[in-house]
Amino acid sequence: MFTGIITGVGRISVVHPLGSAPDHGKRLTIACPPHYLDDVGLGDSIALNGACMTVTTLDPEAALFTIDISAESLSKTAGLDAMGPINLEKALRANDRLGGHLVSGHVDGIGVIAHFAQVGESWELRVMAPRTLAKYLAYKGSITINGVSLTVNRITDLAGGCEVSINLIPHTVDNTALGSLRAGAQVNLEIDLIARYVERMLSSSDATAG
Repeated sequence: MFTGIITGVGRISVVHPLGSAPDHGKRLTIACPPHYLDDVGLGDSIALNGACMTVTTLDPEAALFTIDISAESLSKTAGLDAMGPINLEKALRANDRLGGHLVSGHVDGIGVIAHFAQVGESWELRVMAPRTLAKYLAYKGSITINGVSLTVNRITDLAGGCEVSINLIPHTVDNTALGSLRAGAQVNLEIDLIARYVERMLSSSDATAG
């Protein structure tokens, strides 16, 4: 489990194919801030742009670690197949503060940046989410974008999907990889965990009543 509070901004420095066939995944080498890996061990979970991955090797002195990502995971996520900046979050510990919201690290869909521009001291981020996720999104509710826990400011249902508007404060832009996003870029989305369970309970009740 995670909180959506980014603990470091790293960089995918090497992308190594694990085979030549379409069903082969990739091995990623992640460069992270100094001392970031001091409390990390082999097999630990770290979310990369919101996708929970397992540390397969690590070199704390060089601030490098690797993960293996399957072809299936690559097909269901964005931004994990090429070199570039990436949001990092270590797994939630039982005694940690829950500063964001409960995040599972399982990507529910891929969104597309429709608009990203500065407004006053803040930034407006608008993301087109798949229509299948629209029912889980609510005004002032939570959404995870590339691993960052954010609050929904406005929702607009459109023919091609659901546009979610987010206000980013300067601290968020400066301390995550969201500042490097541009219109047209793909991002990983995870809906609120509680919304998922509420939808399941309601659908089960309807089925029983029928």
